[in-house]
Order: sequence, then structure tokens, then C-alpha cells
Amino acid sequence: MLLRGCQHGCIYCDSRSACYGADRFDEDIEVKENAVELLSLELASKRERRMIGTGAMCDPYTPVERDIRLTRRAVACIVERGFPLHVMTKSDLVTRDADLLTRTMGSPNAVTFTVTTPDDALAAILEPRAPSPSRRFAAMRSLREAGVMTGVAVMPVLPFIEDDEDALKRILQKTEDAGGAYAVIWLGMTLPYRQRVHFYQKLDSHFPGMRERYEKTYGDHYSCRLPEETHLYGVLEAACADLGLAWGMAGAIGRIHPAREQMSFLDGGL
Repeated sequence: MLLRGCQHGCIYCDSRSACYGADRFDEDIEVKENAVELLSLELASKRERRMIGTGAMCDPYTPVERDIRLTRRAVACIVERGFPLHVMTKSDLVTRDADLLTRTMGSPNAVTFTVTTPDDALAAILEPRAPSPSRRFAAMRSLREAGVMTGVAVMPVLPFIEDDEDALKRILQKTEDAGGAYAVIWLGMTLPYRQRVHFYQKLDSHFPGMRERYEKTYGDHYSCRLPEETHLYGVLEAACADLGLAWGMAGAIGRIHPAREQMSFLDGGL
């Protein structure tokens, strides 16, 4: 991990969980200054060039990256050694590194843009310091035109706020319009204790009465699954098929390298 913490300030981010040890997750950003040197040593010890993923916990293109350029150095380290790379981000800053991401030695590099709503106004509440969904789709198009494989991650999907069927289908349509090749979908959200406190404070500020609905529906459960989960998965899988989007990143890569195996979490919704 290059960084710990994220400046995007998404109100639903479960990386605020106490288990990660970051008390001020979206305010104090810790930078591992020797990360690239350690990465280089680690890659030198690998016998097989399997796909490397980044962005699952902390966005690698959080705003501080404009100045420190640590992610860019890490991307260069990875692709110059012939490892395929998967980047997950909410930031259009990733387009800065298109020159590196187009370098491949077989398997393609891929950039997955997380989009939880197609509505820029709603996203400004839920993801207050992240680039808007419109900017993310523009970045997706830019990377695709440069020759980088792209797709969308629709996760999390907040119950009673983002679980509108038409809105979710618009995300997929915008992905296809921008040249995306796949969709990775996980419906619902998680609420570890410390994150639950933060999230409920934000609900009280922006969605009066919504906290009570969550408390009644989910209590203190960690996993908050959508009431219409089964129906929505079916609708979205059918929409992907109609649009020609692979259901999961592995499906998109399989069209290029049918025999290659990829990480199972990229296969799509649960």
C-alpha cells in the first residue's frame, strides 16, 4: 500500500473501520516514502507475472498524488517489469498516466472507475471531494481512446439512496457510451462500528429520517444488503448483456486471452 487514508471523503467508506488503525482516515494521509523501492524488490522475486491490483482500500489517485507522484512511480515500476496492472479509482487524475498504462507485455492493463450514482449532485453529497461521475466517465473515454481497457465498479450501492433501478442502468449505459468493456457490481454496503457512527451523522445532515430507516432494517449488522437484491442483480446482468459489457473484469480479459485466469473478486456481483 502506497498511502493510508483518502481525501475523497466518501461518507460510506468502510476503510474508517477501527481495524485499519486510521483515526482520521480522510484527513491525515500517511505516505510510504520508500514504497516504490520495496515494490521493486518484491517484483524482482516473482517467478510469474500475475496481475497486480491497487485501489481496494485507498484510492491511488487521491488529490495528494498530483504533488507527490508516488502512484505514477509505482505504475512505472510495475509496467516496466511486464506485470499487468489493475487500477481502481474515482479520480480522473489517472488519465495523466495513460502513457504508462498503455505499455503492456501481453495481458492488458485495466482501469476500473467506481461509480455509485450517475447523478453529479447526489455524488457531491456522498463523495464530496471526489471528481464527479461526469468527470469519471470522461476519463474513461479518454483512456479507452488511448488504448487502455476500462470498466466500471458499481459498489457500494447504498440502500434506499442509490438502489434505483433506472439510475443503476444509466451507469451501465454511460459506461458503454464511454467505451467501457465490463461492469463489476456489488449491491449493498458494509457498516463496521466506527464507520456506522460517521455514516449516520452524515445521514442526519443530508437525509433526515434515513438513519431511523437503516436502524430499523439493519440494526447493528455489518452487512447491509438491498431488499431487492436478487431482482436488481438479474436486471443489471441482463442490461450488461444487452450493452455488450462483460459481467466482471475477468470476462473482458477472457475475450482477449481466453485461457488466462484472473482474480475471482473481479468476476462481478455476489
